[in-house]
Amino acid sequence: MVDQAASDAELIYDWNSVEKATTLSPKRPYLFMDETLRDGIQSPSVVDPSIEDKIRFVELSADIGIHHIDIGLPGAGPRAVEDCTILAELVRDSKLDIKICCAARTHVNDVQAIIDISQKVGIEIEVMAFIGSSPIRAYAENWNLELMLKRSAEAIDLAARNNLPVSYVTEDTTRSKPDVLASLFRNAIEHGAHRLCLCDTVGHVTPDGVRNLIKFTRNFINGMGRNDIGVDWHGHNDRGLGVVNSIFAIEYGADRIHGTALGLGERVGNAALDQILLNLKLLGELDEQDLSKLLLWCQHASQMSHVPIPPQYPLAGSDAFRTATGVHAAAIIKAEKKGDAWLADRIYSGVPAGMFGKEQEIEIGHYSGESNVIYWLSRRGYQAEPELVKALLGAAKRGNRVLTTDEIRHILKDHDVHPSVPPTTLS
Repeated sequence: MVDQAASDAELIYDWNSVEKATTLSPKRPYLFMDETLRDGIQSPSVVDPSIEDKIRFVELSADIGIHHIDIGLPGAGPRAVEDCTILAELVRDSKLDIKICCAARTHVNDVQAIIDISQKVGIEIEVMAFIGSSPIRAYAENWNLELMLKRSAEAIDLAARNNLPVSYVTEDTTRSKPDVLASLFRNAIEHGAHRLCLCDTVGHVTPDGVRNLIKFTRNFINGMGRNDIGVDWHGHNDRGLGVVNSIFAIEYGADRIHGTALGLGERVGNAALDQILLNLKLLGELDEQDLSKLLLWCQHASQMSHVPIPPQYPLAGSDAFRTATGVHAAAIIKAEKKGDAWLADRIYSGVPAGMFGKEQEIEIGHYSGESNVIYWLSRRGYQAEPELVKALLGAAKRGNRVLTTDEIRHILKDHDVHPSVPPTTLS
């Protein structure tokens, strides 16, 4: 039996920790904001969930320790107002350990809609006031800096007068000029914004850009003598860098990270918050955060949005801990025979399935060996008789994919085979 306390160092050499000083950032605990019910459902492939599904999603978000959740953009119309009101009442009445936010254009009507909900429900709602800041956006909109400053100031002033916290969101920050950002940031802070949200709206930035932008922002805040101003990172995944950029953002000084369940969002989506949490958990950054319902959270997001989870998707995909390859299966089986679930869960997996409520699965396919068949049968209580093993393996070798459960059971029926011992488990 492997001693788990010593096993990490003895059996797995961790290059991730070489020259890594303790934590990613001294700014702990890190805060997380879920954007699924706002940015996520803007995807053209997503069905706007029912209010019942939204309620369950907010509850699960609180269960997995997400600190803030954007529940919508009330300025979008009556349905958005109604849903945001119901979700705010849910957080209030159920005393959920999660804070709510609402998005708003830097327009007084959008901000007033949030104020109205906050006053009706009687709880604080953070205003996420956004405006495009890049030169390409300003050119397309015929905006000038003076107009952008005026709109931003009016929106922030209105929220501040009504005692609502404001996060100032510069859309397309990663393609914006430093002098423009400096003017917008100063204006926002002077009018009462308590956080600056840096957005990689079109998934443009690389980790070097994340470092440069956050360093610029932190230096600017420090130069104003306002170390109380928080920095958010809001990433998209157009270059496939959404998750890694978010992790780098923590290391470089962001203290609140945005994302969506399964990376739902416009175009190719937002940074996948579930993958961010998964990686930080494995890096030892979230030791006290209970992610036992993370898989359920992902599954509910898929169900409510009508977006299927790809089989190869990390953690939540059906193939995440599933193999039919003989070499891989043999290694897992040998590890199990040593009587150690810890070993079997890591021999061919960089993510321990058991940590997140799943287990390794071994299937029978055209790349399988006899050990796959014997394992499959024994796990389900069948005797691995040589003739039966040969029949199953032969059927698999004649095909070009993994045998389905129904196909295997048909062969079992042909051989008049029934379970004779209780099924086994990895534990």
